[in-house]
Amino acid sequence: MFIRQFRYLVAVAEERHFGRAAQRCNVTQPSLSSGIKQLELELGVPIFLRGRGQRFHGLTAEGERVATWSRGVLAYCDAMRKEIAIMKNDLTGNLRLGAMPSMSPVLPWVLKAFRDRYQGVRVDVQFVGPEAMKLGLNNFALDVALTYLDKADLGRKNTLPIYTEQLSLLVPDRPPFQKRKTITWREAAELPLAMLRPSMHERRFVDQVFKGVGCSPQARVESESILHLMFQAQFTDLCTIIPSHFAHAPGLHHGTRALPLVEPIVSQDVGLFWAEGEIVLPMANAFVSIVQELNKSGKLRRHLAGDKVDFEPEITTKKLKRA
Repeated sequence: MFIRQFRYLVAVAEERHFGRAAQRCNVTQPSLSSGIKQLELELGVPIFLRGRGQRFHGLTAEGERVATWSRGVLAYCDAMRKEIAIMKNDLTGNLRLGAMPSMSPVLPWVLKAFRDRYQGVRVDVQFVGPEAMKLGLNNFALDVALTYLDKADLGRKNTLPIYTEQLSLLVPDRPPFQKRKTITWREAAELPLAMLRPSMHERRFVDQVFKGVGCSPQARVESESILHLMFQAQFTDLCTIIPSHFAHAPGLHHGTRALPLVEPIVSQDVGLFWAEGEIVLPMANAFVSIVQELNKSGKLRRHLAGDKVDFEPEITTKKLKRA
């Protein structure tokens, strides 16, 4: 068996097309097909379903398992290269991070600390839901994921608590809100609201809170973008619910005020997730270590509270123990 055969197999499974998979691997289609046939002969099982022509017809049950193992083999080969790079203080490549939209204001500060330490790494942030995070971590398409600890169904994963998120109501900065310091959920339910789409986790959580106080408000505008909803509050008469730390993001809400939502005060714990295993993949190891340092120093907590914080920690990456 050769590493390239595993790479061919994963490419076909993900592209669902032999021609595109060959282009992705920079080989001819006959070379790709020959490599996969040799792998089938060595394993003694068919990997792909056969049909007329050269079209992709899917993987066999055995092929699905081989594809899963192949992703693991490729991930550990990549991890070996990256761990050697860390030992040489020369980590390069991509950090692939999945996150929920509500974490947008938090990520730049954390990622700055990471980029300051590993300047050769390119960061790819993907705003996806829990199911996509779970799939990405399982298939080694994501290195780490940032989401809610109590609601995430990501399976058996390593976790690191980061911060607690509370909610505020973003309102136009004019009467009758100018003298208010807080607002109740019942009062918020009576106002014209712009809200996230019902399919999103944050919206479902908010709907549960409203239901708990006996209210069921109807959204005037819905969107998957919290930033767009904030603009609705800035330029129209609508109000919107935001994580309280959004209130400290500069330049996003001129002409608005953020009123903490009370009666009840609700919160959700946010944490970092990464794949379980005997070996923690180096890119995840590097990122988790920096988050641990920010937690220990209290810098992230102070930033979320609105304090001005210098995010340039002196960090020495250590190998993480299995959780």
